[in-house]
Amino acid sequence: MNASLPTQRLSNSVEMLRQLVSFNTISAESNLGLIEFSRDWLAAQGVKSRLIYDSTGKKANLFATVGEGAEPGVILSGHTDVVPVVGQPWSTDPFTLTEREGKLYGRGSADMKGFIACALNAVPGYLASPLAGERPFHLALSYDEEIGCFGVWGLIKDIQESGAKVSACIVGEPSSMQPIVAHKGTHRFRCCVRGKEAHSANTNQGVNAIHYASRLMSFLQARAEQIAAGETPDANYPVPTSTVSVTMIDGGTGANIIPLRCDFTVDVRTLPGTSFAALLDELKAYARTLEPEMKAVAADAGIDVQFIASIEGFGVTDADPLLAHVTRLAGSQRKIQVSFGTEAGIFQRAGIPTIVIGPGNIDQAHQPDEFVEIDQIAQCDAFLTRLLAEPFSN
Repeated sequence: MNASLPTQRLSNSVEMLRQLVSFNTISAESNLGLIEFSRDWLAAQGVKSRLIYDSTGKKANLFATVGEGAEPGVILSGHTDVVPVVGQPWSTDPFTLTEREGKLYGRGSADMKGFIACALNAVPGYLASPLAGERPFHLALSYDEEIGCFGVWGLIKDIQESGAKVSACIVGEPSSMQPIVAHKGTHRFRCCVRGKEAHSANTNQGVNAIHYASRLMSFLQARAEQIAAGETPDANYPVPTSTVSVTMIDGGTGANIIPLRCDFTVDVRTLPGTSFAALLDELKAYARTLEPEMKAVAADAGIDVQFIASIEGFGVTDADPLLAHVTRLAGSQRKIQVSFGTEAGIFQRAGIPTIVIGPGNIDQAHQPDEFVEIDQIAQCDAFLTRLLAEPFSN
């Protein structure tokens, strides 16, 4: 554990994480419990928050400015939603933070409620310091990052329209407290194949949706191999090329029935310079070549390709001044590139200098028995203390 960090500060961050993990903020559920808890906790510190709701009113972003002053301040940004736990063999209740052998177990402990806990816990100390009267910092909590970064767009729009003075953004995704300098673009789409049911003994009377879906998947696998072969591999990524993966599939109603439908979801991770739009257009064109033989048996058979989400890629150069600032404050000896996506590219696209750095290891994210090491929380607390004491000027 970091000996230079006050024990009470770390204890408070762990307790805050315990509170945050207790909220079931799986993307399919509302995040309002956590957001309202954060709003009320900040209000008790004398900090006002703005909530930016989605169209249903069941989810919200939170934006708060901590401190005063004319100078622009850094945004500490995190997403509040987590991935599902259904079907995962957890050893303990995923929504009850459990400490064991220097690790804190719970859904979202690494991805990324650990960072949010540290960011919230930075508020009281900052308000008690002279810095709070010179320049503020900002807290930005979003919804629905895990399913396509849907919430952050409204959050950034609110920041821009409010006139908040912003110098930079730290997105606290799990990076083992090493600066992430680039990540691939992330894209998702769904293919919905409509066939015609028939008895499986009479295959000529039906249109097998699963068979046609498998042809589409084979096409995608072949194109993925061709795309990778045509790229210059980037060895700085754990997977050095673009990837195309079928990640979900649903089809069929009985072992003796020609399937009426088959739907599958595809996840695409692209290197800079590789076009997701081109791949989607190629798949749609291939689907159109399959439809005539399907419609020859059933006029309403066909294939729909539905776009789900596209997350901006992210990258900074070695000369980036924010990178130099963060690297020094983190005491980091290395900079990393990752294959997973974050909201950083969206903040960057909005003209806000951005770096990704946060506690925990991405290898634990989305896994059963997800955990963050207590020492990572301590390191994040210490980093945020230095970051707020030595503000970045763009």
